[in-house]
Amino acid sequence: MASSGVRSGSKKKVQQSREPSPATGWLGSPFRQTILLGLLLAITGTIALYYRVAHHPFLDYDDNEYVTDNAHVKAGLSADTITWAFTTYDAANWHPLTWFSHGLDFQLFDLNPGGPHATNLVLHVVNVVLLFWVLWRATAYAGRSLMVAALFALHPINVESVAWIAERKNLLSMLFFLLALGAYRWYARQPGIVRYLVVALWFALGLMAKPQVITLPLVLLLWDYWPLERMAMRDTPASVPEMYPRKTFRWLVGEKVPLLALSAASAVITMRAQRLGGGINPDVALSSRLANAVVSYARYLGQAFWPTHLAIFYPLPKTSPAAVIVAGSALLLVVISALAIAARKHSYLLVGWLWFLGTMVPMIGLVQVGRQARADRYAYLPFIGLFLMLCWGAADWALTRKITVPRQVGVGTAVLLVLAAVTHRQISCWDNNVQLWTHTLQVTGDNYIAEDYLGKALEAEGRTREAMPHFVRATEIEPSFVFPYISVAIYEHQQGKFQQALESYQKVISLTQNDVLHFAEVRHRVFANMASAYVGLGDWPHAKDSLELAVSLNPDNAEEWTNLGILAERTGDVTRAIQAFSHAAEIQPTRRRYQLLARALEASGLHDQAQAAMQQAAAFPAD
Repeated sequence: MASSGVRSGSKKKVQQSREPSPATGWLGSPFRQTILLGLLLAITGTIALYYRVAHHPFLDYDDNEYVTDNAHVKAGLSADTITWAFTTYDAANWHPLTWFSHGLDFQLFDLNPGGPHATNLVLHVVNVVLLFWVLWRATAYAGRSLMVAALFALHPINVESVAWIAERKNLLSMLFFLLALGAYRWYARQPGIVRYLVVALWFALGLMAKPQVITLPLVLLLWDYWPLERMAMRDTPASVPEMYPRKTFRWLVGEKVPLLALSAASAVITMRAQRLGGGINPDVALSSRLANAVVSYARYLGQAFWPTHLAIFYPLPKTSPAAVIVAGSALLLVVISALAIAARKHSYLLVGWLWFLGTMVPMIGLVQVGRQARADRYAYLPFIGLFLMLCWGAADWALTRKITVPRQVGVGTAVLLVLAAVTHRQISCWDNNVQLWTHTLQVTGDNYIAEDYLGKALEAEGRTREAMPHFVRATEIEPSFVFPYISVAIYEHQQGKFQQALESYQKVISLTQNDVLHFAEVRHRVFANMASAYVGLGDWPHAKDSLELAVSLNPDNAEEWTNLGILAERTGDVTRAIQAFSHAAEIQPTRRRYQLLARALEASGLHDQAQAAMQQAAAFPAD
């Protein structure tokens, strides 16, 4: 955490100290050589640390929706894919650039997960370099900027964003956020419409990758306060030279109005996408959301300084946190806020703290999305504010204590080595799906999502018997969670336990009856399976009724129409059999389906039509 330039709290600056020297002769300074070496070590260290992710598989959590089961992404960057990306709300989001990125991945690497994993790593490394560059150019503190970038590179809470292909959106949005922040310094030195449009363009691209960067206008206002010091302050002597022309607070807010308009548009689109995609969880009361938000802020702080028990999913508690925990968390936030405000001489404390608080707002759960209490990926952007506070504060403290630069470097290196060791261990948890969900269960309690996904991961490895207790445990923890019931029902069905299977299928139908539209495909598959189970019991009427419901939800399945016709014949409903076989033959004509249709027509006395159907059957090869 070696310092360079002038002290951050001092008002006695000369103009040249606020701006780094040009690149010419950059290596002439031993200090700059050290910084360059440190940056290269940070880059190579990050690559070496994360390189193993290139050998990780796709996850069974969201990677299917974003890549492996997504027909549009697997079409590559076709015209249809581009149109779809701009118009879809799939995954309960509108993020066309993210879809483009996954489509390009598929075009380059097909379904080899190593390619997308490597792309994620490259994006993280680019973000590390950009963060260093943006901070250094804005503050003229190369050593402190390097330490912030190194913490960002190596902190274990960022493993989720790098090791998870579906979180490409996190990395992309950060890339454009940092480009916008860097362009803003360029604009602030010499304001103009073209430079402003460059900032707006980077911001818009960031929003099109993931709307978490919606708070950029707030960050730019903080940047106006420090380090750019564009904000006119009453206690600033008029004689102090200005690297960036000073403006009133009102003027600076007005300057951000076009960017705020982009934020507002993104918020509207995102809320619509979340509603249509079923992302918003309406079952959590406002009081519970507020309590969880306060406690989550405190827990994020704890994970920043003691990053253990990290998991891919933290379940939202069924009840609000205890009042004493909420009160203690709120007190912690108030005390830190008061200290940051009181330390006016050290502007970076207030800026870093408000960066953390403000950029976390869209993800803190005031609008509850999904079933998680918080998520490691949400800290990717906000933790930069905490790193700013820590690195600038530690460096200023070291100056007052006259601690030598080599000793500062030694302490900083030790901290980074510890973080790297913890991160290495955390990355190993992502080696495969079974390992990831097993670890999640070890570090979280009553986690029905982890139980369900561990069961699915075990099933995928052919360990179905081991998977079943996890599905059962998931239903015990959260009786309203649909998907483990399906897994249990299918297992019972495959074991020939038809009555038990039907009871589990009926549970799924009961749980989804209030949201038929969202669960239409689930209900379709369950009704089709129920028909098969009833057939196993020899209950033809109920089997027929179940298939009727299945085809009503998905009328394009030729095999189900065929089976419905067979069941209708068995129950004596020849008219319905003719209709069903006709539908099946229209959807997917085969010799067998026309033969079945001919048989039903013949049974109804429609001999001419039966003969015509047989002639059509003859036109197809034997099934």
